[in-house]
Amino acid sequence: MSRTFPFDNAVVLGAGLMGRLVAWQLARAGCAVELHEAQGPDAMGAAARVAAAMLAPLAESAVAPASVVRMGHYGLRRWPALLASLDAPVFFQQAGTLVVWHRQDAADAARLATQLAHTAHAVPELPAMQRLDTAALADTEPALAGRFTQGLLLPGEGQLDNRALLDALLTALQALPQVQLHWHSARALHGMPHSPARPVIDCRGLGARPQWPQLRGVRGEVLRVHAPEVTLQRPVRLVHPRYPLYIAPKPGQVFVIGATEIESEDMSAPSVRSTLELLSAAYAVHTGFAEARILEMATQCRPTLPDNLPALRAPAPGVLQINGLYRHGFMVAPAVLDATLEWLATGQSPLARQLDLKTPDPCTS
Repeated sequence: MSRTFPFDNAVVLGAGLMGRLVAWQLARAGCAVELHEAQGPDAMGAAARVAAAMLAPLAESAVAPASVVRMGHYGLRRWPALLASLDAPVFFQQAGTLVVWHRQDAADAARLATQLAHTAHAVPELPAMQRLDTAALADTEPALAGRFTQGLLLPGEGQLDNRALLDALLTALQALPQVQLHWHSARALHGMPHSPARPVIDCRGLGARPQWPQLRGVRGEVLRVHAPEVTLQRPVRLVHPRYPLYIAPKPGQVFVIGATEIESEDMSAPSVRSTLELLSAAYAVHTGFAEARILEMATQCRPTLPDNLPALRAPAPGVLQINGLYRHGFMVAPAVLDATLEWLATGQSPLARQLDLKTPDPCTS
């Protein structure tokens, strides 16, 4: 997807997921790019490093509107091409999402199924949800045979390895001679030279709050475990009375367990309560998690706007801010990326209008 831009140089602030994607695509189009990141190249300060990187638009419709679902569906089609353009391999899977529940949560599961059916009606391009009885569930996910009597399969949904992707993007940027990487280089928009001939693209997440005060952080807690006794072929979501818990299998028998969502900007270590709930729920899905080894317990705050939707805005000529990806970062990133590139190239984005992604008015370009 080649584009030309009305500038030869650009500055990108923030080297999380969006910052790396935008800088990479601009550089591949021939632009000289300066990338500034307040921390180091390992993305330790980025919400993207902690994420499970599931690409599950229908499953996420339990907490997201149709616009995010459409962005996620777009992303599922776009990610394979983006990943194929990287030299380093990145784990990508599109085997669907399995939803299961215990008998005591059957009423919540029925409400979820009704909600997913409503989403499928509103976004008909999504693959149809499949209801699984005991035998079909055992055929679909043999490791859960006998553990659950019913389930829902959401075909076509996927996931990728978030940390491998961040590393692959770093490698790609390092290989491009027109990219200058500045680590431990905290920059703010105030005082940063910018113009339409040398735009600044701000991808700093919560770091952009001084210029975008509506941003808030939403705390999420995630566990990574190594469980050699568990084999799952796809992400599994467990209907839970407090939040939609997920277990995402990654390469090497590593599993990412999470879905806590707390309206707090506390970045301290995960609480005992959340850890117990996540581990207990995982054990309830498969008893093999009892012998798993905890590799990491991580916390991060996702940058979120008041409506929980991503947005682009141009507070000044030559400045574009990208923010508010919330809990759907990897799922919506390709749509946000392509809309950003369209806007930078032409001052407007037909894709953003199609997907109901908020972008600046053409007159601000």
